[in-house]
Amino acid sequence: MIKYESLWNWIKVNGADSFKLTFAEIAKIAGLPVDHSFLTYKKELLAFGYKVSKISMREQTVAFEKTD
Repeated sequence: MIKYESLWNWIKVNGADSFKLTFAEIAKIAGLPVDHSFLTYKKELLAFGYKVSKISMREQTVAFEKTD
């Protein structure tokens, strides 16, 4: 099982071209907090048609962008 699979599936279903989620929103969707391992796992998102375009530690947000 992919660590952030529930988040990746949520993003794919969302279908927006680009959007931001807060760390709190990600934790609620994924069922686990954003931690340092997110940097490693974010590459899995490419298989779902999206990429992480920006991580803001200051705002505690992650911006996502469709790759298709």
